[in-house]
Amino acid sequence: MREGRLLVDGEWVDTDERTDVVNPYSGDVVGTVAKATAAHAEQAVDAAHAAHLRGAPPQHERAEVLERARELVRERAEDFARCIAEEAGKPITTARAEVARCQDTLLFSAVEARKLAGTVVPYAASSAGAGKLGFTLLHPKGVVAAISPFNFPLNLVCHKLAPAFAAGCPVVLKPAGDTPLTALLLAQALLDAGMPQGFLHVLTGPSADIGPAMTGRDEVKVISFTGSTEIGRSLAKENSHKTVLLELGNNTPVIVDDTADLDLAATKLATTGYSFAGQSCISAQRIYVHQQVKDTFLELLTEKVAALRVGDPLEEATDVGPLIRPDDRDRVLDWIREAQDAGAKLRIGGEVNPDGTLQPTILDDVTQDMKVSAEEVFGPVLVVQPVADLDEAVRLANDTRYGLQAGIFTRDLAAACRAAGQLFFGGVTINESPTFRADQQPYGGVRDSGNTREGPAWAIHDYLEETVVILQTG
Repeated sequence: MREGRLLVDGEWVDTDERTDVVNPYSGDVVGTVAKATAAHAEQAVDAAHAAHLRGAPPQHERAEVLERARELVRERAEDFARCIAEEAGKPITTARAEVARCQDTLLFSAVEARKLAGTVVPYAASSAGAGKLGFTLLHPKGVVAAISPFNFPLNLVCHKLAPAFAAGCPVVLKPAGDTPLTALLLAQALLDAGMPQGFLHVLTGPSADIGPAMTGRDEVKVISFTGSTEIGRSLAKENSHKTVLLELGNNTPVIVDDTADLDLAATKLATTGYSFAGQSCISAQRIYVHQQVKDTFLELLTEKVAALRVGDPLEEATDVGPLIRPDDRDRVLDWIREAQDAGAKLRIGGEVNPDGTLQPTILDDVTQDMKVSAEEVFGPVLVVQPVADLDEAVRLANDTRYGLQAGIFTRDLAAACRAAGQLFFGGVTINESPTFRADQQPYGGVRDSGNTREGPAWAIHDYLEETVVILQTG
């Protein structure tokens, strides 16, 4: 049983009311966390703002804190992984991969802290600038309110905390209510690594109680949110005078053309379409496969999906665990049934196992208007639609309000280049699942999928203001 408290101004704070954290597979209570109030949020923002006014540590000290935190996460890796598996239901092997990625995120953030610098302004490029020398200085914007989701309770938290601290900004974090324990473990590692007082605060509890007090204050200059499109858009509208960074949803398309390595495509998609039960913003979802190779591809895909092991996330052999809540499982099941009623064919899955897990599912002959295609399923479902050529595949892939990542499997270099130029998404993978993400890449979307790019080298600039300095030399 893990017990979590609030982190406010360098102190671990308990409360009279606590919230249970439940294992989504077993239903067992695996921990409890303190329940923050609006007053706690106000206190945290006040302390963070005071820390901002005092000033951030020098860049090299910020980098050293992040580097030490990386080593602590490495030393405590198995505890982190087990905590993720227990509270999120993520298979333990996948949880270990997330812990390794968190270490990368800390390292890349430390690198950015060390090399952070302004630029020289070429005043001599115009007659108006004659006799002048100019350069820019970078300053932290101020307090960051960070709101993270349940599906990557360690690494997505780290993608908010580490670049913000590398930039010199204090952060008030609200982790997802379903998975707060892992974020608290990371906070402890950062404190142990030397995080200065006031630069990190963690509030656990209902968003309705603490969210407005976190995001609404004028002292909060940046809001970083990962979650649903609807909530993200609402935050942006209510805080239009602030920097609002949004990482939102997707209904990820994949194109498989008639030249593709079908076994490679089936292998990649059978893994990434169901990893963490499809609960990833870039989980493969919509597959547009050339009609000449569709039957062969479907046979390969179905065979590989049938081999996936579904069950207890704490067992080493498990590939697919539960959805985060029974309500989410039931929603996905309803969408599957609705698609079948509208003419989609069930190739595999579509049932609930005795342990409550949803079987990995493939739906064939899906149309664009079905929810399993038009919306983000966020469950263990792949849907297949035949296409006549690349033009039709690109058109259908782009026929969405989302735009996070997309992918194409092809041996045709010209087709790969065409797809990369015509798919309107923040990222396009070629002969790799669009679920792929490395933590040093610019990751983010367009349209209803967001407005920013994560990856420390890009994200750090969202937390910085720039001042130009002009020297008269003549």
